[in-house]
Amino acid sequence: MSVREVAEIPTAPVAVPAAVTELAGEDAITPVWRNELGGLTFRLDARDGGTRYVKWVAHGTPELDLAAEAERLTWAGSWVSVPRVLGRGTDAAGAWLVTAAVPGRSAVDARWLADPVTAATAIGQGLRRFHDALPATDCPYRWSVTDRLRRVEQRLADGEGPKNWAPEHRRLTVAEARARLAATPPVDRLVVCHGDACAPNTLLHDDGTFSAHVDLGSLGVADRWADLAVAAWSLDWNHGPGYDHFVYAAYGVEPDPERIAYYRLLWDLG
Repeated sequence: MSVREVAEIPTAPVAVPAAVTELAGEDAITPVWRNELGGLTFRLDARDGGTRYVKWVAHGTPELDLAAEAERLTWAGSWVSVPRVLGRGTDAAGAWLVTAAVPGRSAVDARWLADPVTAATAIGQGLRRFHDALPATDCPYRWSVTDRLRRVEQRLADGEGPKNWAPEHRRLTVAEARARLAATPPVDRLVVCHGDACAPNTLLHDDGTFSAHVDLGSLGVADRWADLAVAAWSLDWNHGPGYDHFVYAAYGVEPDPERIAYYRLLWDLG
């Protein structure tokens, strides 16, 4: 998943899939997120104050397996704060996943965009809590470099190259990028990684403390720097440069330039 792709809060009208309308019933429907692959998330607000979320993806959308995400949410929910799965399904148009609301606002909510230090600190603290709580030895899911490199090669075979990459990497040739990715750093610490630890997927309480994580579709065992490098990088995209060190400090680790560079390149190309 690359920074070249845009995820955003929808600002223009969004066509609501028929399945979402049916799931909502009389609940108010609000589109709240469009991910970089075109998947949509809607908030359903009931008259009694209850709230649910529906993630919807069209059939054939690459890299988005809502059944796999439902499994991971259910597994992780025994140890950490994540949305509770309420249901899922498919029809001729796409697939959907319904989850219960969890307290908090995304780290890219306007409130936290205006307070990037608090957002960065909560991201680091939340990621440390996630990594410490989930049992890597018992995790049935993997997010290995080997598997991710297969995705890189597929993208390169499809014609992607430097023009598609983040500015930090565009000076590399394809051969240079491949060579760097072939030199995988030794594992620092194997943990259960979130798999998409970018700022939008961390929720904060109104007092600025960490609340929960969302979007666990890529959860799996990997070096902790696979999460850390990208979580800190995402502050640049969403809040502006200069806040990544707050993530590392709140996590309780010194920056590791070699692993940061490696896992950011792997993320960008994969």
